[in-house]
Order: sequence, then structure tokens, then C-alpha cells
Amino acid sequence: MENVPVKKSKGGRPLQSLKKDIKISVRFNRQEYFILKEKANSAGIKPSAYIRQVVIKAKITSKISVEEMQLFRQLAGMAVNINQVARVCHREGLFEAMQYFEVYRKQLDGVMQKLKP
Repeated sequence: MENVPVKKSKGGRPLQSLKKDIKISVRFNRQEYFILKEKANSAGIKPSAYIRQVVIKAKITSKISVEEMQLFRQLAGMAVNINQVARVCHREGLFEAMQYFEVYRKQLDGVMQKLKP
């Protein structure tokens, strides 16, 4: 009979396939910490894993730029103008109102095209 050497387990924790070697510290106040713990518990994972998932999967929308703010103001002004078109419609008739409306519709289309990403 041959003696086949059996590999003896060294014990301990098994090696991870991807080692996490970068550490980032984050400070929370008590309220934020308990909110984090509650969300992690409801997801069934540890808070550190929850933070990792949020960082990877969450999508944060950027702040409104100055140009977009100006476009929103233009839209608000156009809304006022459309109300005036409705008044013209009651006062002068439908044909005059439709001419004004076409002008504002073209302007609105231009603003909407600028807002599309």
C-alpha cells in the first residue's frame, strides 16, 4: 500500500477572490447612523455592504445648471403667454388665438429640444 499524503487544512478563514484593500472612513451623526442601520437591516445585509451597494448602483442627479434654469424661466413665461392666448381667444376669436398659439408652440418646441439630454 502506498501512503498518499493528505493535505491538512490550516484552518482559519478562506481566502477571498477579490481583496478589499482600500479603506474609506465616513462619519455619521446618530440619526444618520440609525437610518443606515435600519435600511441595511431591511435589505438583510451589513451596513458596510449596504453602503457599497448604494455607491455602485445608486444614481445621483446633478444640480440644475444655469442654462437649464434659464430654460425653465422661459417655460414659465410661455405659460403666462398661453394664458393670454386663451384670453385673446375669448375676446377676438379663434383664428387670432390660433396664430398666437402657433408662435408659442414653435418657441416651446425649441426650448424642449434644448432641455433633452
